[in-house]
Parts: sequence; C-alpha cells; structure tokens
Amino acid sequence: MNTNAELNDSSSRDEIQSLSREALECLQLEKLNSLLAQILPHNQFYRDKLGSRSSLNNLQELSDLPFTTKAELLAENGFAKNLTWPTENYVRFHRTSGTRGNPMAVLDTTEDWQWWMHVWQYVLDTADISSQDRCFLAFSFGPFIGFWSAHDAIVARGAMSIPGGGLSTRSRLDLIQTSQPTVLLCTPTYALRLAEVAQENAIDLRSSSVERIIVAGEPGGSIPSVRSRIEALWGARLIDHAGASEIGPWGFANAEQTGLHVCEAEFIAEVIHPETNHPVSPGDSGELVLTCLGRVGSPLIRYRTGDRVVPTYHGTNGFVLLQGGVLGRADDMIVVRGVNVFPSSLEEIIRRFDSVTEYRITAFKEGEMDSLSIEVEDTSGNVDQIKDAIQVGLGLRVEVILADANSLPRFEAKGKRFIDNRD
Repeated sequence: MNTNAELNDSSSRDEIQSLSREALECLQLEKLNSLLAQILPHNQFYRDKLGSRSSLNNLQELSDLPFTTKAELLAENGFAKNLTWPTENYVRFHRTSGTRGNPMAVLDTTEDWQWWMHVWQYVLDTADISSQDRCFLAFSFGPFIGFWSAHDAIVARGAMSIPGGGLSTRSRLDLIQTSQPTVLLCTPTYALRLAEVAQENAIDLRSSSVERIIVAGEPGGSIPSVRSRIEALWGARLIDHAGASEIGPWGFANAEQTGLHVCEAEFIAEVIHPETNHPVSPGDSGELVLTCLGRVGSPLIRYRTGDRVVPTYHGTNGFVLLQGGVLGRADDMIVVRGVNVFPSSLEEIIRRFDSVTEYRITAFKEGEMDSLSIEVEDTSGNVDQIKDAIQVGLGLRVEVILADANSLPRFEAKGKRFIDNRD
C-alpha cells in the first residue's frame, strides 16, 4: 500500500517515465502476469473469458486475448460483472455517468482505492500541485467517481481540498472568492459556465486566486480553441486529464499541452481500427483499448473504451502520447456528404468565436443521408461567420441557427451538446 510520503515522491514516477520502450514493456508484462495470477483463481468473469491462459510470454501475446466491452460488463442488478471478490470485500461504490446507456456500479477495495490515489499523482505532478495549494472541486459529489478520487488524491498529497458540492454556480463563485483556491477542478464545460455566470455578475476571474485548472470528463481540455478560451477567461493554466469509472485515471497532459499521455506504468494501451480490430500505425486515428494493471478487485483486460485517439511515441517522456487527447467517441462519427465529422471537430471551430456562449449539434437523417444542424447562442448575432468557418475548416456546409440567449441547456458536469436523432 502506498504511503503519503511515497505519493508525494515524484522521483520514482519520473524514473518510470524515462524508461526505454523495451524496459517499460518488461515492467508491464511483469505487472500483467502478476494481475492474472491474482485474479484468475477467483474472478469468474475472466476465468470464463480467458480459460486456462494464466500468463503471457511477451506483450505481443496480449492481442490473442479477447476484448472486454462495457455491454458485457453490465449485470442485471446494475453492478459490473468483473468483480474478483465477494461484495463484502469492497469499500467504495461509484457509478458510471450513464450518458451512453444504463449507469453501471463499479466497486473498489481498500487496495484498489490506494491504486487510484497512486495513479492520480501523475496528474497532480503535471499540475505542479504541492502542499501549499488549495484545490476547489466544482462538482456535485454524487456517485460519479471522478472528483471523489481527485479529492482523496489531493488530501494524500498534503494539499487542501475544498469541496464545492451542493452549491449553485453563483455560490461556488462566492466560495472561490472567499476560500482563495489556487487550483480549480471541473469539466471544461463547467469552467466556461462559471466564467459565463461570473461575467453576468461582474466578477473578474482573471484577478482571482486560481492559477491552474484541471479538467476532465470531455475532450475540451485538449481542443486548442476550448483550452485557450478557458485560459483567457480565467487567466490560468489549463491541464487536461482523462479517466473512466470502470477503467481508472489513465491519462495526463503532456508538457506542451498538445495531448494526453497514457500512464503506461499502470495501463497497457492499444489503438485499433474500430472495424477491423487491427492495430493502427502511429499518427493514424483509432479506438483506444486499455488493460488496467493495478486494480485487482475490478480488473479490465483489453477494454474497448470507445474513445477515438491518434497515438505517437515522440512525446516528452517514454509514455505513448495521444495527439489532441481524446478526439471524440468512435461511434459519434457521422458522414455528411462524404465528409467524416466528429462533434469535437465542430467544437474546435465554434469555440474560436468569443461571442459564442453555448451551442448544440443535432444529427438527423435526411432520407438515407446523415445531416447536421447547429444551434448557437451568439452575442454578435452573426452565425454566418461560424457557417463560413466550418466550410473552410471541414469543407462542409451545415445549417447554423441563431438561438435565443439562455435558451440552450447549461451543464455542471459533462456537456451534452451532441444530440443524435439518426435512429
């Protein structure tokens, strides 16, 4: 079990990130075989999937193992099926957001939760969090795991955690002013929402105490126009992070803020073509598949995340870098008159315009063809400039509709700005 002193010591994490690819894969193989040895005698889900395959000779053999999907994890009682131990061995209950189907309960043992704390330290390293920091968590603190794990990781680091649950946006802004945090944690959507309400109430966020903003839950943190807009509104540095309730806190920003590193000390990353299941070449787009190496109580092997990413191995450390972070969901892609379009590509263009306060994209069928419409709250009243920018950027003409002020939904957690009505 990791002690607080070990969590605060970044030298071992730096050492792992400087390993050669060969040495890193040896470490991953050792951890994977240790995981298999621990879970297979007890974990019925993976005994059924893997049979007698209790160890691998090399990482290339990982591709012989079957994928794990979210659909097969969900049991009728709403719990994940991949539990290694009886439920009385678990101390943490959290649940997926349910944005793509029914919510699923995931459980962690005391040891698993310590593993979460350990992996979160890579994110906190990137954000330069020290015991002198005060961290404001603008989150409801419901069953979603993200900022419960952040809260405990911050406390383990010796920094102050300021919970912002149960408050309105205006009240959170008041608490930020009085508690003087140096770090804000929220979704990209909510960082923009806080800024919108601050402007409505003549609050100058650029003069606030907030110096850094850690975001997660959406692609926005690695989308240049979204990142630069949040940084401009807050006068603060933005740090992207990615994770999921069922798999863990797998991604942290690189130094140049061009994407996300997969924490390969604790995860094995594969990027596959979503239709052929074959590995993609570095620089090509594919679906991220992760194997978790340290969560014994709720293990996942070759888990198809559904996230579209572009891998490269020329980052600032030895871990694989996903250029642009998570670019979107693999199943969100639509083909409009022969052009492949992801919602994140549209957001990158829309957020270039400071006059845009909110937007919503709707996909629908026009005969047998996919079509798009975009509603935009734009204080300039000129949506033609957005339409023209989309045509130049994507080579696509789409309908852009000027929406009334404050008519589109606002979000505290993950923004739901893409409505798929094609079915």
